[in-house]
Amino acid sequence: MEQEERRKNLRVKFDTSVWIYPVDDVSGAAIFCQRTRDLSLRGIYCYTDQVLPEGTMVEIRLQLLGTSTALSLNIKAHVVRVDREGIALQFDLIDIDGLFYLKNILYYNSGNPEKIDAELIG
Repeated sequence: MEQEERRKNLRVKFDTSVWIYPVDDVSGAAIFCQRTRDLSLRGIYCYTDQVLPEGTMVEIRLQLLGTSTALSLNIKAHVVRVDREGIALQFDLIDIDGLFYLKNILYYNSGNPEKIDAELIG
């Protein structure tokens, strides 16, 4: 039996690397996710065998690599789901420049900029 899709945000397949820094970890230990599965305006799924408890507050650095430049988006988030392949993070706070880049990534990869705009408004 298929599970009902409850997510409302458009997701795009997006493979990049992400550094995850647990906010309350005084050791400064970070989790490096070499691959991601998908991305939306509200979150990202990262493949990793290192897990954090649901609800853990994190800061992430999303790596965007172009043909001639590299860019990092710094986003505050929290863990919303953990499964056998990795963790799902929900974005809590992103600066205006980061939102601009994120929106453009989704425009380019989704083929549905109208839906992205509607999500930004709603």
